[in-house]
Amino acid sequence: MSPTRSFTREAMKAYVLLNTELGKEPDAIKAMNGVKEIIAVHSLYGIYDILVEVEAETMERVKEIVFNNIRRIDNVKSTITLITYGEPVRNP
Repeated sequence: MSPTRSFTREAMKAYVLLNTELGKEPDAIKAMNGVKEIIAVHSLYGIYDILVEVEAETMERVKEIVFNNIRRIDNVKSTITLITYGEPVRNP
């Protein structure tokens, strides 16, 4: 999961918030290894347990990753997917 990987300027990006069973965060993170479109995974404090950054060439591929590679992981209780649009806002 390399944070430097990027497809194109037009790539679709999504952030997925996950809740897991208590103590199962490491297992969920390990299950996402090797999915090239998952470019970063962060453990969180607070309401959600994990933040996953997904980047793919099409919206259809983003949906496939979320449905097939994230939501089906054992011990993932719930997800919220945030789809981005447009160019990122840069601070001067």
